[in-house]
Amino acid sequence: MSDEEWERFLRESVTGAAGAPVEPSARAREVQRRLKEGAAGQEAGRAEGWRTYSPARPRRRTGWYVTGLVAAVALLGVSLFPQQVLGLFDGDDGDGQSEAPLAAESERPREAPGGEPAQRPTWDEPFRGSPAARWAEGASGITVPAAKATGWMDAAQVERALEQSRRFLVDAGLDRGVLRGERPTKAIGLLNPHQDDVQAYLRTSLSSKTPTSTNDPLLLFSRFRPQQAQLVGDVVKTRGRLSYREGRRGALEVTADVTFVYPVAPAGDRGRDADIVRTIVRREVVMSWDDPDKVSTEPGTMSLVSYTLDLTNGGCSDPTGYFTPPFDTADKQHADAEHRLDPYDRSKSVDSDDTRAGGKSCATATRS
Repeated sequence: MSDEEWERFLRESVTGAAGAPVEPSARAREVQRRLKEGAAGQEAGRAEGWRTYSPARPRRRTGWYVTGLVAAVALLGVSLFPQQVLGLFDGDDGDGQSEAPLAAESERPREAPGGEPAQRPTWDEPFRGSPAARWAEGASGITVPAAKATGWMDAAQVERALEQSRRFLVDAGLDRGVLRGERPTKAIGLLNPHQDDVQAYLRTSLSSKTPTSTNDPLLLFSRFRPQQAQLVGDVVKTRGRLSYREGRRGALEVTADVTFVYPVAPAGDRGRDADIVRTIVRREVVMSWDDPDKVSTEPGTMSLVSYTLDLTNGGCSDPTGYFTPPFDTADKQHADAEHRLDPYDRSKSVDSDDTRAGGKSCATATRS
């Protein structure tokens, strides 16, 4: 290579040769790629511009508007027609009788339950046509309030006393052996053995063959004579509650107000033609859990302050120590036609009525 050619080669290496290809910039390469993709076809859609921005599509809120409109209409309907609207959700079975269970009773109701269709009870549906069809079964129908320290007891002791108070009601009014006339041993075990008047009542009422109005065991215990009546099915419906306060000498005073509904039929009578009667008993029992430092008592026992009951379809003749459901017309004739009682009305205290087991009058039930 001559000296002139070598000098030209060095000069072109620094300045670049005229007409030599120039490498495109990165931006130019990207634009060229996008143009080629657009020309190649439209499978991938239209290419976006280099400095363009596509905002996200706004979401439609039609669902929220519709929901709000429906809620507003529902609230308006409830305010204008509360019974009709709520009736759509109460479990009505089509014949006017609701099957939805009632909420637990936490306080005295203001009025009697509404009327039910006139339907006779059956062996398979012994509570048919009765408000008790929506009541709870057994002990679950007896509401126990929340416990708090009262009198000489702390909250834990009050809670235990409330549970034992309910246990007494269960042992006295729901125990199958007691309902068949057996001795209420478990219920008696919860009573203060040092309460002389109650112990005397227990001895005479459970041993006497001719009880009187003052020593009738039905004042505390539910009993049927097996030779005369039998329970229909395995369920006894209940509704009621316990309440408590501080009593005398700092005692915990518990009041139980519970209605029991017993479907019964004549002994040995079964099937479609059974004459089913509902014996309805409302008991109000006041129990005192005494301070052992102030009252003679035993641990785990309570004293009775009072016990009363309303009874319908349980017998209006002289006391026998057992409920005697009126399967025939003879016993029905003893009822006082002018003294009528709704056995499902729990809006009044038992003390407001003079109907008692063995009392001077026996009310006629307005429904059963």
